[in-house]
Amino acid sequence: MEKITNRFASIEQVTGEYLKTSQNARTLGEAPVSFGEILRQKQSENASELKFSKHASMRLEKRNINLTREQNERLENGVIKAGEKGIRESLVMVDSLAFIVNVPNRTVVTAMDQTETQNNIFTNIDGAVIM
Repeated sequence: MEKITNRFASIEQVTGEYLKTSQNARTLGEAPVSFGEILRQKQSENASELKFSKHASMRLEKRNINLTREQNERLENGVIKAGEKGIRESLVMVDSLAFIVNVPNRTVVTAMDQTETQNNIFTNIDGAVIM
């Protein structure tokens, strides 16, 4: 192992010389990507994805509710519209199905079919979207 001398002005130069990280980045033809850039990219990828809470998933399974691709797209569009209006907790109606969605987290909190929506009472929401 070589002795490190005082010819380096910064830790980055030492790292680049002895760990060859800057050379590896140059040989790949890519600029190094910062942690912040990777984090923002992953968050934006996940932000477009609608998630179902464990409770909502159990409700769908228990009631044998299977969303078609078209219904799922309409649900996602309803969540987008709710977000555009500043709604935080939204009721999104798709056909005879009702979904309570936490809009900022893009998470379906609970799901109900027409048998459960007979009372037509929904609490803890600040807006509704009918698709």
